[in-house]
Amino acid sequence: MAAIAASTMLIAFAPAAMASSNGDSTTVDNTVASSRSFKSYGARKDFLKESTATTVEKDSNWGGLKGVDVPQTPSQAEKDAAARRAADQAAARAAAATRAQAAADAAAASRSAQREALTAKPSAPQAQSYAVAEPNGSSAASVLSFAAQFVGKAPYVYGGTTPAGWDCSGFVMYVFAKIGISLPHSSGAQTRVGTAVADLSQARPGDIIASNGHAAIYIGNGMVVNALNERADTTYSSIGIAFHGAYSIRRLL
Repeated sequence: MAAIAASTMLIAFAPAAMASSNGDSTTVDNTVASSRSFKSYGARKDFLKESTATTVEKDSNWGGLKGVDVPQTPSQAEKDAAARRAADQAAARAAAATRAQAAADAAAASRSAQREALTAKPSAPQAQSYAVAEPNGSSAASVLSFAAQFVGKAPYVYGGTTPAGWDCSGFVMYVFAKIGISLPHSSGAQTRVGTAVADLSQARPGDIIASNGHAAIYIGNGMVVNALNERADTTYSSIGIAFHGAYSIRRLL
């Protein structure tokens, strides 16, 4: 703008200088002025203001900057939240591991207890603590009266043969031994002693009822006295409870 103004001034004063220096002795009073028309450009008041235009040409190439992934730095609150989540997850894993170990320990203890129970030796029979009357004779009534003294008292012990503890065939063997009859300590072997009785309807009190799994003494009316099992010990029971399947009736008296 300053250059344009200076040019205008030089053009305006040039004719006047030429008129006064043409050699004419006559003084010319009228000064010749020349002017030209220039487009007016308004002065910019905010000439030094920083441009804030954001328009970009459609075909501009910025070297692929649009695809740049700028990493975002997490705030302190986000860092604290992430630390708490990690601590909670670690605590949950530790608790789960503790529960799993406790379950494994309990299972191992249970298996150990089962093994100890299976391998433990039977306890020694306890001394008889009740009075027992010997059989009076060798009749069936005498045998049954003698056997009745052990009901609810003598325990069931597998392999036992005395009132301190006996199994089914041990009980039958002990009772008959008291009247002088020797029997094998085996329910299967007792199915072959004495004389066979064809049917339960023909059985008499004092007969032996035996199978490969159990032995008892018949008392009549479908009932027997026997060392039934570890829960019932020496007791009265029906034949249907004492025997499951076929059995043999043997007469010794």
